[in-house]
Amino acid sequence: MPKLKTNSGAKKRFSFTGTGKIKRNHAYHSHILTKKTKKQKRNLVGYTLVDSANVKQVRDLLNLR
Repeated sequence: MPKLKTNSGAKKRFSFTGTGKIKRNHAYHSHILTKKTKKQKRNLVGYTLVDSANVKQVRDLLNLR
């Protein structure tokens, strides 16, 4: 069986916590920031965890089984 390639877009967007959960960055914080409130922009800073409904999809993109 041939080796599987990791999705190159996914490996740039996801990383792992120390306990193995998958981290992701928030969307909507790259442009058109003038119409967003300070609170909205502040809450988009940092990372959050991938939702449990999407973990299997992300793990498939990263070839983690």
